Amino acid sequence: MSNEREISLRSRQSEAAPVIGVPYRTLNEQLSNKREAYEKYLSAVKQAGAEPLEIPLNLTPEELAILANRVDGVLLPGGPADLEPQRYGAHRHPKSAYADAAREATDNTLLRNAFAEHKPVLGICYGLQSLNVYLGGSLIQDIDSEHGTQIRHEWKDREKNAEPFHPVKVDEDSRLGRIEAEARRAQTPVNSSHHQSILEPAKGLKVTAEAADGIIEAVEWEVEGDWVTAVQWHPERNMDDPLSKGLFRDFVAAAREYKAAHALETARK
Repeated sequence: MSNEREISLRSRQSEAAPVIGVPYRTLNEQLSNKREAYEKYLSAVKQAGAEPLEIPLNLTPEELAILANRVDGVLLPGGPADLEPQRYGAHRHPKSAYADAAREATDNTLLRNAFAEHKPVLGICYGLQSLNVYLGGSLIQDIDSEHGTQIRHEWKDREKNAEPFHPVKVDEDSRLGRIEAEARRAQTPVNSSHHQSILEPAKGLKVTAEAADGIIEAVEWEVEGDWVTAVQWHPERNMDDPLSKGLFRDFVAAAREYKAAHALETARK
């Protein structure tokens, strides 16, 4: 292929919207068509310039593999379930929520494909925990009883109480630190609604943000060139915030770059 044709193909592909796979939060929400929280993730992806692809949690392995191959990036959303503690060698804490086996299996398949193909991954809340456990890390099962803190991490009694926010300290020498600097933010306040968090980060994950009480709030994959970032807060619920916008835009830009490079590689074969 001539240089001119390669440049033309890359240009056309860079203009096309990348496809971001977004699994449902839980199988129960999917089957009951409870979509209010899920729609916020889809909306954030669209706002950042990509096309979300809904990933059901009750597909056959073959059907899921087809969708995994179609996407240019993966967004792992939050959700009300907790990961199965046996996966990281722990007994179930009395305050752990139910595990959603279908969601865990779907996340694992999407992550396996993403890492094999070097696709970008953005994990949010449960998605951060899912990523960490997939890679071999462990979790605090209940922050209040196991860690002890004065910071409100969990959003309890949502009808009576406003969503809690607290500041996080972001590592300046990180992808998230660059996005934060571009957003002109410091000691970023983030919204918080989780009772679990990372205990031991998986090998290869760099801690890039922490709360004042030491709770890990963000991680990044350390392999050069692979865009894998996860945050414990919920940027999809706060898309007026410059950091939230910047995070989704950077994620989508990485997916667009993957899409263009993949198309060019395919055309050369």
